Amino acid sequence: MDTLLSVKIEHAGYAGNPRAVEDVGFSLRSGELLGLIGANGAGKSTVIRAITGLLPELAGTVNFQRPDSRYAYIPEQPVLYDELTLWEHLELAASAFGLERREFLDRAGRLLELFRLDKVRHHLPGSFSKGMRQKTMLIIGFLIAADVYIIDEPFMGLDPPAMMDLLSLLDRQRVRGAGVLLSTHVLDTAERICDSLALMDSGRLIMQGNLEQIRAACNMPGAPLLACFNKILESI
Repeated sequence: MDTLLSVKIEHAGYAGNPRAVEDVGFSLRSGELLGLIGANGAGKSTVIRAITGLLPELAGTVNFQRPDSRYAYIPEQPVLYDELTLWEHLELAASAFGLERREFLDRAGRLLELFRLDKVRHHLPGSFSKGMRQKTMLIIGFLIAADVYIIDEPFMGLDPPAMMDLLSLLDRQRVRGAGVLLSTHVLDTAERICDSLALMDSGRLIMQGNLEQIRAACNMPGAPLLACFNKILESI
């Protein structure tokens, strides 16, 4: 499979902490779902911000391999305008993405139905629950057929049907060759859906590989990811 994204971060962070994360390197291939795993505060979101160019301090390289690569970033916290309806948010995103009207109407309509927000398309986000706001961000992110989807903690606030809808949508994108970098601390879900895993703690990458490789490294055949992760932390 083709490599879509290569990340080699020597260190990255903020003005007051330029080394919030250090020595983080991995690649993402076509059709792959790579889980960036770790507890809250492990540095997952900082790595994602470094990849998307949102950090003031970065030493290293982030390369999208295709010359015309398009990526979609879905942040952990929804960013919505109180004065715009859901549909107006989608129209604004479509304009920024340069989508043709026919393509926009088709994709937006299918995504609204998938996430069961079709009936509130003309409502303001101030009336939405946390889950509905998260769904809105997902719909915006999936408006384009991106080469790479970068999704930060997408399961927070989603009910089980919405989680299943998201996983089904991710599967369809991967089948057409997109890569997915997904940050989460929900290890039981990551264990089930990720092709490969990059485990982080205290701003550093501590292990990576598929689940069987991680189990083998921990000498814990058949163990759940949580047990392996805890053993790795104990050994540091």
